[in-house]
Amino acid sequence: MKSLKIFLLGILLLAAGFARSQSAVSFTTKSSKTGYAVGDEATDFRLKNTDDKMVSLSDYKSAKGFIIIFTCNHCPYAKKYEERIVALDKMYKAKGYPVIAINPNDATVQPEDGFEEMKQRAIEKGFTFPYLVDEGQKIYPQYGATKTPHVFLLNKEKGRNIVKYIGAIDNNYEDASDVSEFYLQDAVNSLLQGEKIKTEKTVAIGCTIKVKK
Repeated sequence: MKSLKIFLLGILLLAAGFARSQSAVSFTTKSSKTGYAVGDEATDFRLKNTDDKMVSLSDYKSAKGFIIIFTCNHCPYAKKYEERIVALDKMYKAKGYPVIAINPNDATVQPEDGFEEMKQRAIEKGFTFPYLVDEGQKIYPQYGATKTPHVFLLNKEKGRNIVKYIGAIDNNYEDASDVSEFYLQDAVNSLLQGEKIKTEKTVAIGCTIKVKK
């Protein structure tokens, strides 16, 4: 009888331990989060530009918000959008929404995306915006970027940078003249007009971010 009681007590203790471990696992899974959602506050960063100067969102005192675009040199999708990104910066920088481009790729995995190569690309393509390197790949996971290009539109609200749109620039990466849905442009225009953004999230189409293994 005594042995039976000890055996049953052991079973109960094991069951209790298992329940606690399952609860911990469930909590961790439930509370884990990858990147920003629309409505989240985006934290500032300090990254090196192709002119070797450090750039932060806080440097832009008069900005109303930011068009953050994760992009790179080598990706065919990113290349297709370079002229459109320059046009967007020229269109909206003066209105308070400058473009800030960030290269999230590890250059040891994709040498074409090295810092010196970024400098050359910025000159060759006439970039009118900062082209920053995400050294250590610390910023793109915070945002939740998965592709190049991947857009995060921020709006300044009471000193905080609030995410208002996430996704693609438009609906036709292949042909700029055949675009029928201008997702990013429409989103910025809605903010400028004080209206609700019609489409707050789309699927980013592009190359996967290159991470050192």
